[in-house]
Parts: sequence; structure tokens; C-alpha cells
Amino acid sequence: MNVTIIGTGYVGLTTGVALAYLGNHVTCVDVDQEKIEALRRGKAPIYEPHLEDLMALAGHNLSYTTSFEEAVPGADIVFIAVGTPSTAAGSPDLRYVQAAAAAVGRNLGDGFTVVINKSTVPIGSGNWVESLVADAYEAARGAKPNQRFAVASNPEFLREGSGLADTLYPDRIVVGSDSPRALELLNVLYRPIVEQSFAPPKFLPRPEGLAAVPLLTADLASAELIKYAANAFLALKISFINEIAQLAEKVGADILQVARGI
Repeated sequence: MNVTIIGTGYVGLTTGVALAYLGNHVTCVDVDQEKIEALRRGKAPIYEPHLEDLMALAGHNLSYTTSFEEAVPGADIVFIAVGTPSTAAGSPDLRYVQAAAAAVGRNLGDGFTVVINKSTVPIGSGNWVESLVADAYEAARGAKPNQRFAVASNPEFLREGSGLADTLYPDRIVVGSDSPRALELLNVLYRPIVEQSFAPPKFLPRPEGLAAVPLLTADLASAELIKYAANAFLALKISFINEIAQLAEKVGADILQVARGI
């Protein structure tokens, strides 16, 4: 499958390299020319254990470019994995998502393309991205896209320092779309991970006992909410166990034993 990754930050690059290792033809796009030149030399712009090793193994399936015109038209799947930093008011800055979506719309090919929000975006952004892609396509072509693409959400649950392992051996994969055709393509894309049918890299062995990975399918809005709910639940659990740790210290209990017990 032909996959394009827009954004070569932590999420985008880790996802792209892992998908290339699984046999997909992956093109990574970034507007930073220096970053692209470093990637072409096999140098990762971020630190992630074994990332450059996997880049070398999957090198025949990887290419890097600053050109949307080169990367988008032949893609079956396009991941938008750009940054969404917080503004001074605390809301996410979506200008990079907006620019990426417009670039995708201007350069859509003649086949069907799934456009995936991989960035952490507010709920409802999938519909917004869909309108951005459609408007850019119409402005560039003078015609409506006529179901030439569909938008999906595929939230990430990566931990820095174990991003590759979390990609190849996740505890679940969440995909959301209102398009059955898009969901079918994503099922094909992730089948090697779901079935754990790929040969693991020697430096990233498969966890013992892992035979399959759950693939959770949802509608677009539900998949977007899953990401925020998962983040909030993690913060809740951390806050809760910290409170219990303070109580344990006061009563002379061992918090590790308590955590194991609950």
C-alpha cells in the first residue's frame, strides 16, 4: 500500500518507519528542508531507541520529500501528523493541520484516498478537515471531489522512548470513520499488526504471549473522543494513586503493595 505521512515529528516519523518495515511504500513529507536532508542520510531528527536501525532496515520502502505534489497523488492513505501546540489561551493551534489538509486537497490523485487525522485534534476536526480537503480540491480542479476521499481518525497512544514498540505491539488500535471503504483500507493496513504476522526486528522482539492486537472500529467522532478520554483517564489514574500514596505514607502502608492489590 502507498502511504504518505505529513509531518516527521515523533508521531509521524515513528508511524511511517514502522509501516514501511511492514512492507508499505511510505513517503514522509515535511516543510523543513534540513530535516528532510538529514532523514535521507539516515539520521533521525528525534531520539527514539532503534529508530535509525529500523529506518535502515526499511530504507527500500522509505522516501522523504518537501513536495506535496510528489507525495500525495499516488497515496492510498495520507496521515496528517503535524503538531498542534497549545496557544496562550490553552486551545490547540490548528494552523498546521489546516495547511496540511489544504495541501492534500490540492494534490489528490485520481484514485480513492483515506485522509487520516493522526494529530491530537478537537472533537469534530474530522468534519472540518473533510471540508478543507474538499474546498481545496474544488478550488484547484474546478470540480467537486465526488467521493474521491474519506476522512478517518486514528489516534495515537505512543510513549516517548518506546514509540516503535507501541506501534508494532500496541495494546489496541483505534480507527474511526463514517466511510466503510476507509475502514476497509485501514483494516488491510493494520492487518499485520492485528494478526502479529510480521517477523519482528531482532532489536525489537515481540512481547512474549502476544498473538493478536484488538482493532477497535468506531465512527469518526467517537474515535476522536476516545483519544481525549484516554488521556484524561490516564491523568485521573495518576492523580488518584498519588493521593493514595500520600495516605499510605501517613498510615505506614506500602504504596507498591497497595497499587498491586487494587
